[in-house]
Amino acid sequence: MDGTTTPTSSPVLILLGPPGAGKGTQARMLEEQFGLVQLSTGDLLRAAVAAGTDAGLEAKAVMEAGGLVSDDIVIAILRDRLAEPDCAKGVILDGFPRTTVQAEALDALLASTGQRINAAISLEVEDAEMVTRIAGRFTCGGCGEGYHDTFKPTAETGKCDKCGSTEMKRRADDNAQTVASRLDSYHEQTAPLIAYYDVKGALARVNAMGAIEEIANELQSITKRVMY
Repeated sequence: MDGTTTPTSSPVLILLGPPGAGKGTQARMLEEQFGLVQLSTGDLLRAAVAAGTDAGLEAKAVMEAGGLVSDDIVIAILRDRLAEPDCAKGVILDGFPRTTVQAEALDALLASTGQRINAAISLEVEDAEMVTRIAGRFTCGGCGEGYHDTFKPTAETGKCDKCGSTEMKRRADDNAQTVASRLDSYHEQTAPLIAYYDVKGALARVNAMGAIEEIANELQSITKRVMY
């Protein structure tokens, strides 16, 4: 830093991390503090389809045919979105890129507009702890209050502390076997990305096993370094 507080032009951050690592929660906090815009692949696709853009119509046709939207289409949608005024202060990419091929395409897109990846932040977790964290989650079917078998059990077994409902729900994919499989897939896809951004000097590692506030503080420090 040179002592000034003038933001750099449209910084681009990437949040890397497995399901349940807290990417969404942390991205929203960064949005609020720094005026950044969180961009997730799913939201981008839905918005482009709804808006009827050229790339959105291509994506819609592919999805309706039961296919996977190509990297070229996703990059085209991202290019359109980055050109919108609210992205001028910078963006946080959540869920993209997932592969080095996508990362290279993203680099080319950003280079064409004079931008680059300012930080690829890896939210690092312990697999065994993540299985426990995710597989133990359940919610009240009455009011939606969230609970956990270990970390936040109900005061009275099977009864919501908030509304008294006895209807408790668990997501079908929140079980130990499925969570472990999702973590394996994440590591297979993301290990090359971590190395990719490490070589470029853009990688930052954050221990995501602590309290939300502690993780947020680390992310805020990294964000300040790349924005000013």
